[in-house]
This record gives sequence, structure tokens and C-alpha cells, in this order.
Amino acid sequence: MRMLSLILWIPFFGAVLIALLPAAQQHLIRGVALFHAALALLLSWSLLVPFDRSTAVLQFVEQVVWSSTIGVSYALGVDGLSLPLVLLGTLLTTVALLASDKVTTSVKGYHAWLLILEFAMLGVFMAQDWSLFFMFWELTLIPLFFLIDLWGGEKRHAASLNFVLYTMGGSIFMLIALIMIYQETPQHSFAMATMANAAVTLPRNEQVWLLLAFLVGFGVKIPIFPLHGWLPLAHVEAPSPVSVLLSGILLKMGAYGLLRVVEILPAAAVLLQPLLVGIALVSILYGGLLAWRQTDLKAMIAYSSVSHMGVVVLGISTLNEIGLQGATLQMVAHGLIAGALFLLVGLLYERTHSRELADYGSLVRVTPRFTFLMTLALLAGMGMPGLAGFVAELHVLIGGFAQWGWLMVLASVGVLLSAAYAVRTIGGLFAGPIRPELAQMPDMRPLELAAAVPLVAGLLLMGLLPAPIVALSSAKAAEWAALFGRLP
Repeated sequence: MRMLSLILWIPFFGAVLIALLPAAQQHLIRGVALFHAALALLLSWSLLVPFDRSTAVLQFVEQVVWSSTIGVSYALGVDGLSLPLVLLGTLLTTVALLASDKVTTSVKGYHAWLLILEFAMLGVFMAQDWSLFFMFWELTLIPLFFLIDLWGGEKRHAASLNFVLYTMGGSIFMLIALIMIYQETPQHSFAMATMANAAVTLPRNEQVWLLLAFLVGFGVKIPIFPLHGWLPLAHVEAPSPVSVLLSGILLKMGAYGLLRVVEILPAAAVLLQPLLVGIALVSILYGGLLAWRQTDLKAMIAYSSVSHMGVVVLGISTLNEIGLQGATLQMVAHGLIAGALFLLVGLLYERTHSRELADYGSLVRVTPRFTFLMTLALLAGMGMPGLAGFVAELHVLIGGFAQWGWLMVLASVGVLLSAAYAVRTIGGLFAGPIRPELAQMPDMRPLELAAAVPLVAGLLLMGLLPAPIVALSSAKAAEWAALFGRLP
């Protein structure tokens, strides 16, 4: 059975089915969307049983040649890098749909676009042909543009336009680099393995220029400083369920792509290590400082994403096994943390129509369930031991100290900044005098708990029992380290 194709196309056919349903049947539309997302979730997580954790080779491979003349194929496969992100993508999409019950305008279009977005995201992580990868990469722009532009906040038009222009601008650099490698490939094929074999043999100076082009293309999506300009506005204006996907999984597309090209341009990666660590440290500190200065809860989480994704780039810059392992763990951990935070802040906003920290106080007396889940998510974001953020950041810091030594003091300052804004937020939301207008605010309802609990449970499980998630990507990280270790 072509399991990857089944998982990939289920959301697409769910969107098609929704498009055929009457717009007035809102409950049916929600049910169809949730059914298809849940089915993709169950099938993707079932891959954990047959997945061989002892090897770094591609698994569940599928290939159908589309054009032998230009070397384009419908090729799918997953390994220790892509499988965790596929699992994260299906989980967050299901959570986002569960949290979308308050959407009452154009319900049909909203749910159809969400499923198309899942289809495109999964395609990015499964594609084993660069032309297919680029097609799915660009496809994510369309549903995200409409989801922000039609269902976003007051500045939604500027936010959606900013997002598309930034990403398309970066995509031009990516496309030029791909075509250049394609021209140097004797077989003239876009297959990832074939282009990798050709890219490795290119002169170092050519590899450097190619990696710089990829760094711009993928750096916009990560986002790295100074290519992050689109992120805060998009997060603040997007509907909260869309912010869950945007920060939780779509940012990981950039880091995923960067890891893929670092693997095929190893000589350039070694030469550009100082640039990568510089970008990472600036992103960590800059994002942390701006997050600390925010009073809008959504803006704070948005800037914290710049800082946390800087940790991913820091792990990549080490080019050693434990650092690269930490980069993959940080992608998963941040997906769970950011997803949980945006979801919970969205639920709070629905009740009070305010995102200002100063408008809250002593919610622990009114909403104990919300308090417990939000506190765990914030503690995970600051790297508290026993939670997912600690496991990922510890790997990156150990790998970083092995490669960069005293420079990791700057990364440690970033950890302190994340602790500062996390503790301030906990104090502002849950301590102090209770406001009379919040005294009757309802706590989390069963459907909201069904959306939030899996994410927070994932933070706890990954923090207390990290071995299973580490085992998924350990073989791939070892392969990367061996590749860079062979370079002169």
C-alpha cells in the first residue's frame, strides 16, 4: 500500500468534498474536515510501528516518473528528519480544526483552505524530488494568504500581503539555486538523491554561493534575522488556529529545507559555519529581547519564535552529531510549545477580546485548568527540566560548546531572556488581584481541552521520556556528522 500517498492526499480529497457540500451545513463541514484530518493523523502515527530507527535511509519510498525528458517525478519518502515533522503536522492540523469551532463566517472556505494547507505542508516533508518540493512549498502560500486575509484581524490585508511577498522573494533565490544544481547534474534530474550527488562534487566557491541563495530562501521561512519582518504581523493578525499551524509547523519548513541543502553542500556548510552561528546567536538574542518587551501576548509568542528557531539554526551550525540532533528535537519541541501557546492565548482572547497582559490577573482562581496548561507551556518555552524545551536546548548547547566554546555564553543569555518573559507572563496572568470583569470567566470547555491537552501532554512526554523521539532521528544525525567529519 502506498501509505505516504494515502496520508498526503486524504486532506486534499477532504477539501474537495467540503467544496461540494452546501455552505449552510456548517456542522457537517466541520465534521468532514475533522474526520479527514483525524484519519491522516492516525495513519501517519501508525508509521511509527514499521519505521526502522536503526537506519538513515529513506523509508516507505514511492516514485512515479512524470517526465523522463526533464527528470521530474512524483517521489515520496521519509527518514528520521521528515517523519517527526509529518507526525507534528498532522497533530497540529487536527488541533487547529478542533479549535476552529468559533469560526462562523465562510465556514466552508475556512475548513477547505485548512485542509489544503495540510496537504501542502505534508508534501514539503515527504517530497523526494526538488521540483515536487518546490511545488508544495509554493502551494502553502495560497491557503495561508486566504486564511489570514479573510479571517484575520484588522490589519489582515497587510499581514497576508507581507507574508506572500517575503516568501515569494525568498523562493526566487531558492529556485535559482535549484536550477543551477540541476544544470550541473549529468542525468538532468530533479530527484533529490541525484542532485545531491552532483552538488557534492561542485567547487567550493560554487557551493558557497548556492548555500547563500538557499539560506535566503529558507531563512525567510525559519525566520532568521533580518528576514523575519513578516512574522509578527502575520501571527498577530492570523486567526489563532492558523497561528498554531504557522508557528508550530510552517516555520519548520524553512529549517527542514536548510538541513536538506546543508547535507548536499557540505563543503559550503563548513566554510559558512561562522555565518550560521552568527545569524543564530543574533536571532536568539534579538527575538528574546523583543519578546521580553511585548505586552501583547500574541506578539510576545511571535518574537519568541524568532528566538527559538534561532536555536535550531545554532544546532545546524555545529555540524556535529549532538548539535544536529538537537536541531531536529528543537523543531519538534517548538512546534508543540508554540502550538500550545497560540491555542491557549486564542482561547483567552475569545473570552475577553484582549491580548494585553496588563488586562489580566489572578486567573488561577477563575480558570485553574487554563492556568495549569498555560503555565506548563510557558515553562517548556523557557527550557524547564522535565519538559520538551529542556531536552532540545540541552542537545544544542552541548553540541554548541563542543564546536564554539565560550560563544555559547551568548546562547545562555537567550535562555535567561526566555525565562524572564515566561515568568513575567505567568505572574501577569495568574498572580495579583483579580479583576471584577474576569470573575465569571468560564474555564476551558471539553472541546478546548481536547485540543490543548495532546500538545501539553506531548511536552511532558518528550521531557520525561525523550528516548523514543531521540531514536527517530539519531541515525540521521549520525549520518550527517559522519559526512562532515570526512571533509578535509
